[in-house]
Amino acid sequence: MEMESNRRKGGRSEDSDSEDEEFKVEDFQDSTKSSWKKHFRLLWSYSGINQSTRSASGNEREIITWRDRGHFHGLFIEPNNRWYQIWTHFILIWAVYSSFLTPLEFAFFRGLPENLFLLDIAGQFAFLIDIVVRFFVAYREAQSHRMVYNHNLIAIRYLKSRFVLDLLGCLPWDYIYKASGRKEPVRYLLWIRLSRALRVTELFSKLEKDIRINYLFTRIIKLFVVELYCTHTAACIFYYLATTLPPSEEGYTWIGSLQMGDYRYAHFREIDLWTRYVTSLYFAIVTMATVGYGEIHAVNTREMIFVMIYVSFDMILGAYLLGNMTALIVKGSKTERFRDAMADLTKYMNRNKLGKDIRKEIERHVGLQYESGYTESSTLHGLPVSIRAKVSKKLYEPYIRKVPLLKGCSDEIINQIALNVHEEFFLPGELVIEQENMVDQLYFVCHGKLDEVRRYEGETEESLLSLETYSSIGEVSVLCNVPIPYTIRVVQLCRLLRIDKQTFLDILDTYFLDGRIIINNLLEGKESNIQHIINESKITLHIAKHESELAMKLNCAAHDGDLYRLRHFIGAGADPNMTDYNGRSPLHIAAWKGVEDIAQFLIEKRADVNAKDNFRNTPLFEAVRNGHDEVASLLRNAGALLALDNVGNFLCEAVASRDFKFLKRLLVNGTNPNSKNYDMRTPLHVAASEALYPASVLLLEARASVISVDRWGKTPLDEARVGGNKSLINLLEDAKRVQLSEFSESFERADAKQKKKCTVFPFHPWESSDDRRIGVVLWVPQNVDELIRTAMEQLKVYDTSCILSEDGGKILDINMISDDQKLFLVVEVP
Repeated sequence: MEMESNRRKGGRSEDSDSEDEEFKVEDFQDSTKSSWKKHFRLLWSYSGINQSTRSASGNEREIITWRDRGHFHGLFIEPNNRWYQIWTHFILIWAVYSSFLTPLEFAFFRGLPENLFLLDIAGQFAFLIDIVVRFFVAYREAQSHRMVYNHNLIAIRYLKSRFVLDLLGCLPWDYIYKASGRKEPVRYLLWIRLSRALRVTELFSKLEKDIRINYLFTRIIKLFVVELYCTHTAACIFYYLATTLPPSEEGYTWIGSLQMGDYRYAHFREIDLWTRYVTSLYFAIVTMATVGYGEIHAVNTREMIFVMIYVSFDMILGAYLLGNMTALIVKGSKTERFRDAMADLTKYMNRNKLGKDIRKEIERHVGLQYESGYTESSTLHGLPVSIRAKVSKKLYEPYIRKVPLLKGCSDEIINQIALNVHEEFFLPGELVIEQENMVDQLYFVCHGKLDEVRRYEGETEESLLSLETYSSIGEVSVLCNVPIPYTIRVVQLCRLLRIDKQTFLDILDTYFLDGRIIINNLLEGKESNIQHIINESKITLHIAKHESELAMKLNCAAHDGDLYRLRHFIGAGADPNMTDYNGRSPLHIAAWKGVEDIAQFLIEKRADVNAKDNFRNTPLFEAVRNGHDEVASLLRNAGALLALDNVGNFLCEAVASRDFKFLKRLLVNGTNPNSKNYDMRTPLHVAASEALYPASVLLLEARASVISVDRWGKTPLDEARVGGNKSLINLLEDAKRVQLSEFSESFERADAKQKKKCTVFPFHPWESSDDRRIGVVLWVPQNVDELIRTAMEQLKVYDTSCILSEDGGKILDINMISDDQKLFLVVEVP
């Protein structure tokens, strides 16, 4: 047991040591302490199997992944998968071999030897397999950094990039050259394979970001490889220029006329391959450096032309090499800044003994920031605010405008939020917000997918909701100062827009009218306990306070008749229907004060003309009560109503108080003069009992009823007779006769409207037109027998008859006859 315990402890120690060694950082500033052997060892391990194995993350162990998510399905290869990394390093070895051999094959071979030919065929077969594999490799989108799992998009991307060059490079050009009769132009197509050298540049790009390898060392190796490759290619072209002349002219070439000491190259084809290659490489290097002693030089015109082109190119290459060396000394490149940041982070992680998972997460996130560094706000930091605002509006406003939390908000607050957001990327598996934490950042999702996960005791989890594009994250916690009750975890690579809590609250403080819209959007669809938290939050109370203050400002402007100030408030987004503590809107105040231009402006701004305050009064009632007829006319034309709850009481009180002007305004503005109070008495009852002749005249002109009775059965005329005012009695009696006469006439008109007429013809509806006779128009009586009797009298028919319809049907009920119907009186057959 003791040995087992020691063994476990030793195992943990070894794991810990290997973990620390993996993230160990040397001080690259002290070049005297760096080990060149170690750098070569790291370089070798980076391009080998061990590195590819180590770079694979826990969720990328399988090379083939089955995807079946919504719009994509099928087999895909993860680009960071361990086995795919092994394959890419295998292809990289073939690419190095092919890019080195291609110039050599072009210049020194007229058809490859059999052993090299078989090796070349094996290499081309490997590249053909790589072409097929690339059609299944998922890729990361350049702008959104999302992984793309769509066969069509993967295929289109590869077809547009390197597919043609890769496919042409896989053709057996040596065999095609021999089959074509060794035609020289065919051999030029061999240079297509040089495109494979791009894989080497990709390798160096990765090496430069590896902080375990000295950056200066990596760059020097890269520059050395570039120079060596250029001189190698030039050496092969120099030799090719000499061998493509006829044998009789080969003595007039740079190598055919060359003499090194006592050794002559007149029969250079018979010299071994290695000597010819070294001689050509020597000529290329001394020509590039322009430090040759003249023992090797161009002889014929073709060689002179190529040397001029080569030297011109070497000037550019030399400037490139010197510039890069200068940059290495001066420092400050983007890659170096990334390496320095990673070195500092690694030292920090080692010092605090952070776990491997946290280290991996930090490394991946910093690497993603490096790749997407063009989105950093520091890039635009030096630009004026106006230009930054335009850029932010172009990039972020389309996303922010579609966020449900901000639905219905003004353009101003959308622009302010777009100006203050910062772009961030999160990799799958990362936690944006953890459960029970206070949130000080508000996020909007541009791309990607996240999950809301609630954790319980015992490490159990429950997936609550899936968040995708245009979703908002942490809004309840930010606005209500409560811990977030769930964890936000990234499912797919996410591009989020982040805004600081204080910045967002400051924007809401300025645009508090939009704050009310945001609160209403936040309440939508929430549970009752969450709604209670939102309604009781400080931000809700703060917005309500601002709204109350603005309502007071609007009412004050309306009270003072300050149209300019009122226009300014409403133009800034204030609602013209905002009310104060008494529920009075600016239109109530304008009607109360009789400010016509203010009332007209508010009506144009769609203020509610029938709004009621806490006392149940409408703007029209305020205008009527205070004698502002012009404002009352404006309101009435806009569809306003008095809408009084106890109209009869108001009218009776106006009569009793002798306020005839108020009574007249109430009647003019549509008040029913026959409205009754609690005793069923109309205003005319009160006027008659008080012997108020003028009030009675006003009420009668407004069509007040003289025959209306109260709860004691008395009419206004009865009340007048008790008072004994003869003028008033005569007025009411005359009005009674007129109203009774009008009532009788209206009854007769109504009765006439209810009567129906019909046309009765004395023949059968199916008789021919020759036998038809003139009919008679009659009122439809109460029964069919009376109709038959009247029709017989008018048509002079004396036989027993019946009434038929146009279809020949016998009518039995008088209610079956419609107005203006044609009927037929015929002799009934027994």
